Amino acid sequence: MAKVPSSVVAASGLVGGYGVARWTRKRQLGGVVLAVAGAAAAQQWRERAGGRAAGALSVAYVAAFAGSHPLARKVGAWPAVFGAAGAVALASWAVADRRG
Repeated sequence: MAKVPSSVVAASGLVGGYGVARWTRKRQLGGVVLAVAGAAAAQQWRERAGGRAAGALSVAYVAAFAGSHPLARKVGAWPAVFGAAGAVALASWAVADRRG
């Protein structure tokens, strides 16, 4: 079975977490989606690129989540979430996924 690239897992966590929180009106449930996807991505990052890279990408994941909130006030919620998810996906691909 082919493994889903970590860039897709991370981006899906950001988009899916927001979507679940918005549609269920339960922020905690969206947070669970965000956390589970982040943990899965971090495990893949550690396996593919090592602990330091996994730590840096995990910080980027959390920073993208946090940064999407103030950005949403300027560009709207969905564009902010997609921008944050794209940035994390690109970083993840560059550091971990393109190697193999």
